[in-house]
Amino acid sequence: MYIFIIFLCGIGNFAMHKAMMESDHPMITDARKSFWKYLGPYGSYILEFFMLTAALVFANMGMLSSVIFYGIYTLANGAGALVLLSNKH
Repeated sequence: MYIFIIFLCGIGNFAMHKAMMESDHPMITDARKSFWKYLGPYGSYILEFFMLTAALVFANMGMLSSVIFYGIYTLANGAGALVLLSNKH
């Protein structure tokens, strides 16, 4: 059950991540340039994938804390996406 919950949160995180990366918000534009410079065009997606993979590995070991922390991370991503995408700069 832990893996399924984290998997659903991961889908949401990737959807929010894609929406934010495709926005034209000035803060996101600056962040994109930094990630491109150091990690390539898909660097932020790679970091997101590694976080999801780590959470899934820990959930597979039966650690409830991985579900709690990844859930908090998902809520923080949701709050950030809501603030950045609803603000009409």
